[in-house]
Amino acid sequence: MEATNKISKFLFTWIVVFLVWLAFTSTFNIVEVITGIIVSFIIAIFNFGYFTNMGLKSFSPMRVLYFFQYNAVFLVALVKSNLNVARIVLSPKLPINTGIVEFETKLESDFAKMVLANSITLTPGTFTIDFVDSTFYIHWLDVKVTDPEEVYREIAEPFEKILLKIFN
Repeated sequence: MEATNKISKFLFTWIVVFLVWLAFTSTFNIVEVITGIIVSFIIAIFNFGYFTNMGLKSFSPMRVLYFFQYNAVFLVALVKSNLNVARIVLSPKLPINTGIVEFETKLESDFAKMVLANSITLTPGTFTIDFVDSTFYIHWLDVKVTDPEEVYREIAEPFEKILLKIFN
């Protein structure tokens, strides 16, 4: 790994860990902030090689905007899927068709695939069982379609469109 890439990964890790520190402490008290800077620096020193393959380029303005867009898309999907699962639970006579479906992703990095897998799992009614290379296997509470392209459009496309912009 070249030196500039190491520095970039280290700085990215340090910033992200520090932001997590700020989120958990919920304060801008100077002592807390300085402690957070020092603790996150120490964590970053020992973990930046394992933390991510991303570097400072991830903080480009467009990627940050796409990150916020992704969160909005995820929130909408979360609310819709919660309402759908609630409808199923509250109406037990509704016929449901559980099953395992698969689709191909266009994402290349394992980290991006992991984000997609977690996003799918966090929306009620779907659970990522595994992904092998570019194929995702999803347990779906109410299978509506089985064609892999239609499954992709139904489950993954809204997430993946933005993830491709963030991670590629």
